[in-house]
Amino acid sequence: MRLRIFTEPQQGASYETLLSVAKATEDLGFDAFFRSDHYLKMGDMSGEPGPTDAWVTLGALARETSRIRLGTLMTAATFRYPGPLAISVAQVDQMSGGRVDFGIGTGWFDAEHTAYGIPFPSLNERFERLEEQLEIVTGLWGTPKGETYSFEGKHYTLADSPALPKPAQAGGPPVLLGGFGAKRTPRLAARFADEFNLPFHKLDDTELAFGRVRTACEEAGRTKPMTYSVAQVVCCGRDEGEYRKRAEAIGRDPESLREEGLAGTPAEIVDKIGKFGELGAECVYLQVLDLDDLNHLELLAFEVLNRL
Repeated sequence: MRLRIFTEPQQGASYETLLSVAKATEDLGFDAFFRSDHYLKMGDMSGEPGPTDAWVTLGALARETSRIRLGTLMTAATFRYPGPLAISVAQVDQMSGGRVDFGIGTGWFDAEHTAYGIPFPSLNERFERLEEQLEIVTGLWGTPKGETYSFEGKHYTLADSPALPKPAQAGGPPVLLGGFGAKRTPRLAARFADEFNLPFHKLDDTELAFGRVRTACEEAGRTKPMTYSVAQVVCCGRDEGEYRKRAEAIGRDPESLREEGLAGTPAEIVDKIGKFGELGAECVYLQVLDLDDLNHLELLAFEVLNRL
């Protein structure tokens, strides 16, 4: 079981804060540092000093780290055109020496689109655009050097693109898709994804979602293995008092957090991770909400990661 640290910088984090978390992630032995791709805070958090761009941040972290993988859960297809997105991700992959995983989704938070002047089409159109973006980005990365790439779709058209630059990873970074959708999401995952991620759902829902993707892979005749993963809010304490203090610091009710996330003592968290593993999860993204609490990361490394 691989454990990855997953952050939500739009809730309030400078680049310096993210750098300290990424370096701790690497030093403590976690597999990867991931971040959300959002431009507006959610809930009661201040959001200060303001948002940081996901791929600008990851490009900088690519030069400040040497081992951990880097990626997004999830880049919003509404934020960028697919051609420039393919260029940005390929460049960060080069800068990191081939350590990027590329998570992408439809985008869902309409308020951030309104706040920063980004068009927010209907859900159906967002899925259409996501599918075309996946086709284009993977097509650009997979085009042999010296050849050109063209695509004509409903929303995007490319003509005779040189399909450069190439990522460091042959064929491009692994593609992550996720969500609880019953039809379109499994179909797109079966076609494009190297990894399927289900965020913030309980065990029963996780089993159901994984099953739908497995069925979609079978129906598509896919033989390439799929990695299955989950993302969960994490809140750990050596004892009940420390756990409750950390839950309070992130504004969460300790009892409901225990039920809905990976929360409690290290033993409780190890046990629940094991249950996700029994469903086929090979990787868990630990959503860390208090980015100033590096002692929390140390506890997770020594008392959870080391037990796995």
